[in-house]
Amino acid sequence: MKGKTLKYIIFLALVSITGVLSIQFFLLRNSYKYSEKQFTESTAVALKEVAWQLLQETGNTANFDSITPVEIVADNMYRVYIQVFDRELLKQQLIEELKKHEIYTNFEFAVFNPETEQMGEGTLITSDLDEKQTYFTFPLSERCTDYFSVHFPNRTSYFNSRLSVWYFFTALLMLVVFFFGYTLWVIIKQRQLSEIQKNFINNLTHELKTPISSIGLSAKVINNKKILETPQRLFEYTKIIQEQNNRLSKNVENVLNLASIEKNRIHLDKEDIHLSSFLSETIEHFKQSDFGQKANINTKLNGFNAVIYADKFHFSNLVINILENAVKYCEQKPEIDIELKKIKGKYELEIIDNGIGIPKEHRKKIFKKFYRVPTGNVHNVKGFGLGLDYVYKIVNAQGWKIRVEENPKGGSIFTLTIQNTK
Repeated sequence: MKGKTLKYIIFLALVSITGVLSIQFFLLRNSYKYSEKQFTESTAVALKEVAWQLLQETGNTANFDSITPVEIVADNMYRVYIQVFDRELLKQQLIEELKKHEIYTNFEFAVFNPETEQMGEGTLITSDLDEKQTYFTFPLSERCTDYFSVHFPNRTSYFNSRLSVWYFFTALLMLVVFFFGYTLWVIIKQRQLSEIQKNFINNLTHELKTPISSIGLSAKVINNKKILETPQRLFEYTKIIQEQNNRLSKNVENVLNLASIEKNRIHLDKEDIHLSSFLSETIEHFKQSDFGQKANINTKLNGFNAVIYADKFHFSNLVINILENAVKYCEQKPEIDIELKKIKGKYELEIIDNGIGIPKEHRKKIFKKFYRVPTGNVHNVKGFGLGLDYVYKIVNAQGWKIRVEENPKGGSIFTLTIQNTK
């Protein structure tokens, strides 16, 4: 799948998802508002019927059509301006009329007492018609002294229960969107991995074919008896075979190490390591390599007699991998500073180079397998993207930490925090 096609698919998918979710939430919001409006209107009608029933008991219904007995105080609070003579009758009428208008939720009511000028004792009627005392504080009215108040404490829960089907389908839609997004994310990651693996295979093919071709060509020349007449030339071709064989062996070793690490077969043979002598030996070994001969390396141990507990072989490879990258990705004379610090009881080993540096957005990604900082369609420096992946795995296996920062003078600073010290 081409890059532009994938971008169009992602764009159309995002537009579609946004549109579907917007429509769904719009319908859900409208349904909630409709239920709210229906509840308010039905409750007002039911309470007006209660007022009419109470007036019928007194036989005084002549002026009922000219009054507005029901006042909506709040979303869940109503007042009915009518005189109540029988509190038990009021309760029965409330239960009957609310049920008739399909309002199945808890409610509490209280009647104003003109003698005390306070609301009387409140009563809570549950949806199961159980009766309980309520301690809800009903606000008073200044309009008149003949009234009762009704409060619906579970109004929101009532709406939610009425809209449960809508909530179910909304949750189902969100789940579908989540899996769709996850699938899209997997496709993108797989595409990125495919590109990385393709680059890896191309690099691996080149890195293996080049020494094989050089060895084959040199062997063909040596196979000619006339080469014996020019010993110097014979020596040069045997040197080429040796160098290319070492190069081939190293590439094969890198791939085998990768396979071993992927199977979690990292075996750490830990021992006490005197950091000062260890760094001297590692740097000396590195200087004997092709990359090491090009670099100028300075060490600053600040007088610390550090002893750490680690795997010497893997630790040495870790440091050499970082040093090799410092030389490979440098467009001038490589200058590398290695400094040992002690911060909060932990040793920090800084490897500072003057290379091309690593952009901030790539600093965490460089430790991923096969990952190489993009440089367009051409990589001037050949490699597999395995070195820093190996470094990161060894750091984790040792229980250490590593971070990459920008060198203010140009280049990068790799800081290794060593925790298992003595």
